[in-house]
Amino acid sequence: MAVDYTVIVVYLAGMLAMGWWGMRRAKSKSEFLVAGRRLGPAMYSGTMAAIVLGGASTIGGVGLGYQYGLSGAWMVFTIGLGLLALSVFFSARIARLKVYTVSEMLDLRYGGRAGVISGVVMWAYTLMLAVTSTIAYATIFDVLFDMNRTVAIILGGSIVVAYSTLGGMWSITLTDMVQFVVKTIGVLLLLLPIAVVKAGGFSEMKAKLPTSYFDPLGIGGETIFTYVLIYTFGMLIGQDIWQRVFTARSDKTAKWGGTVAGTYCLAYALAGAVIGTAAKVLYPKLGSPDDAFATIVKDELPVGVRGLVLAAALAAVMSTSSGALIACATVANNDIWSRLRGMTRRPSEDHDEVGGNRLFILIMGVAVIGTAIALNNVVEALTVAYNLLVGGLLVPILGGLLWKRGTVQGALASVVVGGLAVIGLMAGYGILANEPVYYGLLASLAAYVVVSLATRPTDETVLATWRERLAGRNPELASEPVPAHQ
Repeated sequence: MAVDYTVIVVYLAGMLAMGWWGMRRAKSKSEFLVAGRRLGPAMYSGTMAAIVLGGASTIGGVGLGYQYGLSGAWMVFTIGLGLLALSVFFSARIARLKVYTVSEMLDLRYGGRAGVISGVVMWAYTLMLAVTSTIAYATIFDVLFDMNRTVAIILGGSIVVAYSTLGGMWSITLTDMVQFVVKTIGVLLLLLPIAVVKAGGFSEMKAKLPTSYFDPLGIGGETIFTYVLIYTFGMLIGQDIWQRVFTARSDKTAKWGGTVAGTYCLAYALAGAVIGTAAKVLYPKLGSPDDAFATIVKDELPVGVRGLVLAAALAAVMSTSSGALIACATVANNDIWSRLRGMTRRPSEDHDEVGGNRLFILIMGVAVIGTAIALNNVVEALTVAYNLLVGGLLVPILGGLLWKRGTVQGALASVVVGGLAVIGLMAGYGILANEPVYYGLLASLAAYVVVSLATRPTDETVLATWRERLAGRNPELASEPVPAHQ
């Protein structure tokens, strides 16, 4: 394993080095939080694909393939569909808004007062997303070094917190590009063909497994519908995803670069399911489907290749973890703490706010590591996060983009009613039940429509400002520098 260890150590050292290099570039709030809004198509596509394809998509995607066959691709497939929908229908408008958070978009659309409550919901979502990604380090480092769970979480989490705190979005962008390349080589170009060959090829796989393993809908219609509701719609409104949209150099970059990333996700989904199906042939009686990835890597791959594929798994976890961490810190600082203190933020203050945002990443990073050590059930934590996000924020966000009659009172009612309904239904039906997100979303929609129609329409001045920003014609932002292509 010495060669494999060397590959991993070099990879981790490279992540820290890029964090240090990114620190030299992050000199303003815009540079620190959204990479100066200047990423070109190639870098934007790679980093967007990196953040949405995390440990759940890699280790979990292979596990679903092990359990259900090719239909196990649906979870990651719906993530790709969500990214495609965001890129084609909404990303250009989102990029033109020139905001930093989803809550700032809600304030702009509805005329203020929606930010703190929506910020709390978004903060809870990004925190739990970062926690679940951090917990995954324990699985990978256990395979690599037979390491204690707590030590593994602290080691992996500390590296992500270090490079994220140093350079903000610039460091995360640079590391994500490396992680994207490592994932592509490790999972798509190495593990996928090796797994199929070791399993005897597709003909042998079909001969040894039930026909349900090759049924595209074998996982079940209700499960697929739930994945669409949670992950496809979740991609449309998550702060971690929007913050990457804000990094695009132009609205065209956001649209076409995101479309490429979404298409890549569809291929990654199918690859994970095929690898899992091959693992089922090779190891038909594993204790847990989630062990499939680590087992096939450990037992079937040659020296050196094994280290690179494990680095790919580590890259998948780190990219999601760092993206969720900076999103969590951005929301905590800009949408909650600053508003509660009554602070106002102007572009001229950008340079003064880098230190504050850096401090919040460090604080949130410590909180994430501590919570990850305390929690055991990753699936439940991730389910709570997405249920709150979709049940509480989907309606007011999409309503603001699509329905002129929506009001701030309707938005607030939607967030509160949807969020409380989801929490109450999870307590009643169970965290992993489908009903909480179904009924919570319906309650949120009903509250939004009824309260909006029962209250005065949004002031026309607010809507005029909103339309100007959507069109990219805001005079206050015209002077924001857009440096050369990176």
